[in-house]
Amino acid sequence: MSKKIETLCVHAGVKPEPVTGAIMTPIFQTSTYVQKEPGKPILHDYSRSGNPTRDATETSMAALEGADWAMTYASGLAAAQAVIQVLDAGAHVLVSEDVYGGTGRLFRRFYAKYGIHFEFIDMRDPKEVAKHITQATRLIWIETPTNPLLRIVDVAAIAEMTRGKDIKVLVDNTFCSPILQQPLTMGADLILHSTTKYFAGHSDLVGGVVMGNDAEWGEQLKFVQFAAGAVNSPQECFLLLRSIKTLALRMERHSSNAMAFAQALEEMSGVGEVIYPGLPSHPQHELAKQQMKDGFSGIVSAYLPGGMEMATRFTTSLKVFSLAESLGGVESLVNHPETMTHASVPPELRVKLGINADLIRFSVGIENVDDLIEDVRQALA
Repeated sequence: MSKKIETLCVHAGVKPEPVTGAIMTPIFQTSTYVQKEPGKPILHDYSRSGNPTRDATETSMAALEGADWAMTYASGLAAAQAVIQVLDAGAHVLVSEDVYGGTGRLFRRFYAKYGIHFEFIDMRDPKEVAKHITQATRLIWIETPTNPLLRIVDVAAIAEMTRGKDIKVLVDNTFCSPILQQPLTMGADLILHSTTKYFAGHSDLVGGVVMGNDAEWGEQLKFVQFAAGAVNSPQECFLLLRSIKTLALRMERHSSNAMAFAQALEEMSGVGEVIYPGLPSHPQHELAKQQMKDGFSGIVSAYLPGGMEMATRFTTSLKVFSLAESLGGVESLVNHPETMTHASVPPELRVKLGINADLIRFSVGIENVDDLIEDVRQALA
């Protein structure tokens, strides 16, 4: 089969159903499977441990990231939990300091009390990252671009410094999808996605996935999937597999719309700093161009001076953008990180990072971009 990613989106993991010839993978809505002999299942014995619809979805996603395996979970945070559950007590984990609020909350509020030490640092300078690696470091957790400040982390440089050490590099690739960025090719060991976002793309399911080439980690994550049980339903896997077929097309439109939208925001009166990796004004624009191909995704952040009053008036005056959490759907969303997605971040860290009342995050959808730009203009007015 062609290795071109657009073709893989449509065909990877998908085969006509052998009994009827149905071209779409069926929804195997079953909890258990008949065995011909005790302890000898035909393929699966119970749908927590495996399901044909899930198999096809995992095969498809692994192919897109160039991974040997993919393990899907009931949410992006369930996927994050699975990774941490592989670690032993005493492990040291370095984490991007402006990581998604739910990830930080999971680490600080849950897994820190089990003897895993999470250290949140600015990862923009690889030399600074190196200073924080200790004998106990087992995992470096990267977001690039980060959420919501869209900082870029040099994956290849960090992967190089861990070579030959008992340290795994994980990249949360949710914002880019494999269409725009493939961290395994840069030396990363593990990739995580909230499949709720761009993979699914229609705001109608919740899911997560971890992918990689390390066989031992694949076995351990498969065991967590089976033993802990936070798996996707067959219906969700079916919807996800359907959505992957249009992923390349959607990412192209998200990226082109976001670029035009960000450029327009920079010219608007009343808008402060605009943050988008595709803009030359982004301080890490050149690194973004190296790591991201064919676009810079659909997330744009900006500061609107005026504090909470301005943020409330602006977000509730939009007519095309909907005020909601999440991102990556075909429809455009607007989010206020300080009070919504990043409300669980410690206040002192929010102040340090600049996640304040003025910060607005846009998830730019696939609508006509002129309508999106006009919507911001009328809301500002």
